Amino acid sequence: MSASTSNPTSAKVHTLPVAGAQATNSLLRNPGTKLDLGWLEEVRNVNRSALEKRAATLVKRRSIKGENQAAWLLRALSLMDLTTLNSNDTDERVRRLCAKAINPLRRDLVEKLKLADMQIRPAAVCVYHPFLSVASNTLEGSGVHIAAVSTAFPHGLAPLSTRLDEIRASVGAGADEIDVVIRRGLVLGAHWQELYEEVSQFREACGDAHLKVILGTGDLASLRNVMIASMVAMMAGADFIKTSTGKESVNATLPVGLVMCRAIRNYEERTGFKIGFKPAGGISTAKAALEWLILIKEELGRRWLEPDLFRFGASSLLNDIERQLEHHVTGHYSASYRHAIV
Repeated sequence: MSASTSNPTSAKVHTLPVAGAQATNSLLRNPGTKLDLGWLEEVRNVNRSALEKRAATLVKRRSIKGENQAAWLLRALSLMDLTTLNSNDTDERVRRLCAKAINPLRRDLVEKLKLADMQIRPAAVCVYHPFLSVASNTLEGSGVHIAAVSTAFPHGLAPLSTRLDEIRASVGAGADEIDVVIRRGLVLGAHWQELYEEVSQFREACGDAHLKVILGTGDLASLRNVMIASMVAMMAGADFIKTSTGKESVNATLPVGLVMCRAIRNYEERTGFKIGFKPAGGISTAKAALEWLILIKEELGRRWLEPDLFRFGASSLLNDIERQLEHHVTGHYSASYRHAIV
């Protein structure tokens, strides 16, 4: 199965291999670089109206239908960080979430889509620290990564020593990816040196675990702040930059994603290192997932449609993707409860 998007005004077709195909070139980890205030000055001018127009028109110029849509939705599934970050999380809830990650599609859908010989699973399961042992035991041998939110998620307002200890504890408990939050006040006050130093220490505390830096973009007041915060995080050694915790009043939006993608592109052009991107919060429908995939392919290219460079932070997205795939093979939509995650 392959996927494509077509421009109604052009004969050019963009193809995407089905999920399960691996990137052909290995990824060098971002070592970070020194804080360059001159570089920040160069990128600080952000044209909001132009970005909003680009984001609005980008997805309207692409149409993904039929088998192509099914293939893109399977790709979206393989790029998910299946997440539960609720106050009522329990061991059993996390265990069920991990079981869903191992078998994300109902067996009848797997058979009808002819996927029996392919292993299509979410990229990771993301949980709070107390549930890492449950996740580790349940996911053992599955190939699904284990991510932990850290640094006093979602606000990041604990003492720095406490936040660093939390990262080390999560790595020690089996997390191979750490999603950290920055103190938004450092961005609002333009304390770039302090932000750089904190993220650098987060990176050091992670060791071999990959560092995903959550900017909390809904709290940053301007797209200019989003751009500069993205650049500082990457200079400090972030492996991924991420939009939101999912707890802000405004979470992932396409204009914000466009700013962050252009920051990633700027960083690669300057340093040669590719940085991952993770939109999170409010992405709950297959339609929204397709819009994000189109944006990423248009702005960053095919290489970013792999789990080592792109993730969705999502909890209910898998439910709608499974419903859409069932519609693809049967022509009918089923009730959401037939695709329950936990």
